[in-house]
Amino acid sequence: MPPARQTKKTDLSRRLLAWYDIHRRVLPWRAPKGKRADPYRVWLSEIMLQQTTVQAVGAYYRKFLTLWPDVKALAAAKQDEVLAAWAGLGYYARARNLHAAAKIVANDMGGEFPPTAETLRALPGVGGYTAGAISAIAYDEKQAAMDANAERVIARLYAVKTPMPKAKTELHVLGMALVPERAGDFAQALMDLGSAICTPKRAACQNCPLSPDCKARKLGLQEQLPVKAPKMVRPLKRGAAFVARDRTGAVLLVKRPDKGLLASMLEPPLGAWTEKFPSTAQAIKQAPFEADWKKRPGIVRHGFTHFELEIEVYVADIAKRPTHPCHPRQSAATAARGEGDPGRKHKSGGKHLGSLPSARETRASPGMTRWVDAGDLYKVELPTVMRKIVEHGLDEGGPLFALRKPRP
Repeated sequence: MPPARQTKKTDLSRRLLAWYDIHRRVLPWRAPKGKRADPYRVWLSEIMLQQTTVQAVGAYYRKFLTLWPDVKALAAAKQDEVLAAWAGLGYYARARNLHAAAKIVANDMGGEFPPTAETLRALPGVGGYTAGAISAIAYDEKQAAMDANAERVIARLYAVKTPMPKAKTELHVLGMALVPERAGDFAQALMDLGSAICTPKRAACQNCPLSPDCKARKLGLQEQLPVKAPKMVRPLKRGAAFVARDRTGAVLLVKRPDKGLLASMLEPPLGAWTEKFPSTAQAIKQAPFEADWKKRPGIVRHGFTHFELEIEVYVADIAKRPTHPCHPRQSAATAARGEGDPGRKHKSGGKHLGSLPSARETRASPGMTRWVDAGDLYKVELPTVMRKIVEHGLDEGGPLFALRKPRP
């Protein structure tokens, strides 16, 4: 690299770090200025921050540290305990990978996280960005930790017009060329600049330390960069859910299989997901057992990464718990995964979309079903969409979990 160009890059890094030293965010997982970051805390926060906002992560991060203050404590926990603590944060494969990685670090690495991005990538759930972020922040390895905020800063600084995600490699190369010796601070400085100054809309260029050299600002393209890929239209799936409550107030939940969507989490019994809602008669045929099922007014809506979901909720109050809550027509694992021909026509008249079949087709072993007291629902591994369904079914005049769950 020509000396003049290298000097320019060094000056950019110096200005950004000077800004960061004054304006750095105070976050629960960040080490105080001048102190070395704890690799466990960095790793934990970076896994939680994958596809999740800083605001959403804070309470969960503090809760995990309270429950499991180090990697050995987390490794010793049961997976169901980890999933229950994670419930509501979404993308539950992260929690399973977190637990698996903790076991590897605790049992095979003496409780010490690897110091390089290359070795960190061997851990479950640690991809290229996460490995770079951990190694840079915890060990000052020269790595470009390019999250969405950092990518936006670099895309505008160099006016990169290649659409995302194709531009990611180019942005990583450009970011890597700027990384100074203070690699961890630089990574966090890019993140903070993108979060506070170089925001997606209405960038505060007048306050940006990189503004004099920003090509997007000179071209008036700040809000057009980075170029986003066209949004994909997500298919809509519809179905029925069944919230059963016994005379003690306990609710019937079923454990999902160990692989696939929302693996190992709990849910109320569900019917098949199709293009159309089943009629009331068709829905009741999918119920887990015979009872006086009544449909609640309204619809529960939830967005997954690749599809939208709408659920009608049927409720029943029962005097006695059924001995076998699901009729044994099909193996539980096959039924819960919705295996079979995803293109077959469903009896409701819609195309079957490869989700859960009739709950009565499920053989529910004792370990797969659980009756949970309403006051304890916030303690179990119930994902957000299923919490919405249970809340709608119980209809207690407010968000059940928000009312009963203590603040972390």
